[in-house]
Amino acid sequence: MNRSNKAVELFESGYNCSQAIVLAFEDLFNIDKKALKSLSSSFGGGISRLREVCGCVSGMAIVMGLLYGDYDINNNDEKAKHYERVQQLAIKFKEKTNSINCAELLDKAKGIETPIPEIRNEKYYSSRPCSKYIAIMAQIIQQHIEKDI
Repeated sequence: MNRSNKAVELFESGYNCSQAIVLAFEDLFNIDKKALKSLSSSFGGGISRLREVCGCVSGMAIVMGLLYGDYDINNNDEKAKHYERVQQLAIKFKEKTNSINCAELLDKAKGIETPIPEIRNEKYYSSRPCSKYIAIMAQIIQQHIEKDI
């Protein structure tokens, strides 16, 4: 399965960047789609259009948490291993895109924007690089999972 293509399709059908990443991997979790959509819904636009951490990165952190985050909370070694995994994938994304920050990736000013999302149409999708970033992150996650198996 080409999860990069699936993630881009999801984004270009109206899901936010975080949802697109999480839903591209939904078959790996024993969680219904509605719960996954809800879980990842607040992270689009760099956390609800705050233009902070890119929704692709937040989506990746959710996917990693669902796959690997079930550790003993008193075991700092396991917790550190989990955090390291998320950091490594975020670093790979940053190496390919130069940032993990939504505002920087979109060349926009940081800060609170209107909470009203932009209309999703052809102009919207052609004017932003989000589909490219979503494909990159989905590929990074897929490669990590395949290597881990």
